[in-house]
Amino acid sequence: MCEADLYPPVKAFLEAQGYTVKAEIGAADVMACRAGDAPVIVELKTSLNLTVILQGVARQGLFDTVYLAVPQPPRWTHRYRDLLALLRRLGLGLLTVRAGKVEPHLDPAPYQPRKNLAKAGRLLKEFHKREGDPNVGGTTGIRRMTAYRQDALRLAAALATLSDGSSPAALARATGVARAGAILRANHYGWFDHPAKGRYCLSGSGHAALAAATDAAAKAV
Repeated sequence: MCEADLYPPVKAFLEAQGYTVKAEIGAADVMACRAGDAPVIVELKTSLNLTVILQGVARQGLFDTVYLAVPQPPRWTHRYRDLLALLRRLGLGLLTVRAGKVEPHLDPAPYQPRKNLAKAGRLLKEFHKREGDPNVGGTTGIRRMTAYRQDALRLAAALATLSDGSSPAALARATGVARAGAILRANHYGWFDHPAKGRYCLSGSGHAALAAATDAAAKAV
């Protein structure tokens, strides 16, 4: 399907809503006008890509109501929601064409962001609880040092000095890790053994993780 193949169904779609539609008006691929409403601009492209998105943004310098029209792909990839979120943020609309029919996916509208307060709160909590800046920005495929992992390492370091283990309450007092009990019970990393009720000690993997963390810290100095 070429861009010209998109025009007849897009024109019919807009005319069915009472618009007068004309093609190639200046830089606009499609322009539609209806009495009492603002003009509509539609940019045609054979795929939803950066080029047509930038064209749509440029047309917003002329009119507020701007759509992008592309062929309906056989299936949307996982990027579909991301692209819709981008278009929504930019205030652009999206139409797709398949078998001569137009399907509207998104109408142009001023972007009104909805903040995810719960997620933002978790990020701030992690920021303030994490000690120092142990990670390198932009890296991938490596284990991240989180505040939770730092607390677990503090507990591991304390237990490494106690051959008989300790209770969660005593460890919380000794390390300042208020969530010591929850971390020990969850044993997310497999570092802690639980030989008796109310008593924890360091496992073999815990000793290995503590040694690795100590070695990494020494190399970073």
